[in-house]
Amino acid sequence: MAKKNEIDEKYVFKLISGNIKRLRSLNSISQLNLALSTGLTHNFINDIENCKKGVSAKTLAKLSVALNAEPYQFFLPEGMANKEIISYVKDFNDSLQKVVNDLTQQYLSGDSMK
Repeated sequence: MAKKNEIDEKYVFKLISGNIKRLRSLNSISQLNLALSTGLTHNFINDIENCKKGVSAKTLAKLSVALNAEPYQFFLPEGMANKEIISYVKDFNDSLQKVVNDLTQQYLSGDSMK
């Protein structure tokens, strides 16, 4: 049994498998077409989605491209809306870009020494 501060390996396994299936369904891609676009076998895709096999980082990268998904999406907890995450990441990116732009302007104007 996992301790309070540990994440159960089976939980992560199910999380990834469920998200692969969810993303495939959202994109209206069959297991066969996903297999063809990734170079994996249909049986392997089926085994992944049914928690019979795990995936490597290399396989996640292939699936990410084929499913038009960011790798983090395979690790989202069930029920977390993609729109919420995308909005959060976009807002964070916009804020970060503003900070970088402000610092760049300060540096170029010579105000960086103040």
